[in-house]
Amino acid sequence: MTTASQTTATQRVPMTTQRKTALAAGVLYLLTFVSIPTLFIYAAVKSPNYIIGAGPDTAAIIGGMLELIVGLAGIGAAVALFPVLKRQNEGVALGLVGSRVLEAATIFAGVAIILSIVSLRQAGAGAGALGVSHTLVTMYNRTFLVGQSTMPVVNDLLLGFLLYRSRLVPRALPLLAFCGAALLIASDIGVLFNLWGQFSALGTIPALPIALFEFSLGVWLVVKGFNPAASILAAPKTATREQTHEFVSAD
Repeated sequence: MTTASQTTATQRVPMTTQRKTALAAGVLYLLTFVSIPTLFIYAAVKSPNYIIGAGPDTAAIIGGMLELIVGLAGIGAAVALFPVLKRQNEGVALGLVGSRVLEAATIFAGVAIILSIVSLRQAGAGAGALGVSHTLVTMYNRTFLVGQSTMPVVNDLLLGFLLYRSRLVPRALPLLAFCGAALLIASDIGVLFNLWGQFSALGTIPALPIALFEFSLGVWLVVKGFNPAASILAAPKTATREQTHEFVSAD
């Protein structure tokens, strides 16, 4: 019995490189949702009289740390998927990495703005700095519009194209990305031209399909991984002995 159980244990199939890639990318995609609490945390920081108020600033600092994690996780997810996605289209896969890096840069800029507002409060700037704090809040909102609202459109259009063509995941997921991207860019344009508020229903609800796509993709990659039938996962063909001999003879 002991020998049989040991044999069974040694015969377990190890996790493949592709499965590890899918798992890592899925975990990183899910990690990009850790900044959701900042929607409520930053509400206090962006209030008109925040810098002349009292109270701890720990929540705002933690919110900034969460956003830094999101930026790094976004880059990590694109880098993790790159070795697989480049088999479909290397240029588009590289573009995805670049767009994720650009998105992270805007997230980091937004964190710096929020922490600057916190610093004004901690330094006791007083009512004389209210105009500066209001300007910084406006800068953060516009940085958020460009970075965390518009860049996901670019990210998910590129990723959706690669996933749709490669069939690495069910095609319903990239189709959701395409629909979500169209809704979100329309919403962002409306905000940019002041047709509706950035945090109104028309400014926030269109972001839900994109969020649903990225969350569903993360869960799928963690639970299921890549579709093993996807053609880009097949090992490249090697030349036969006859073909190699003919090549050498020709030289």
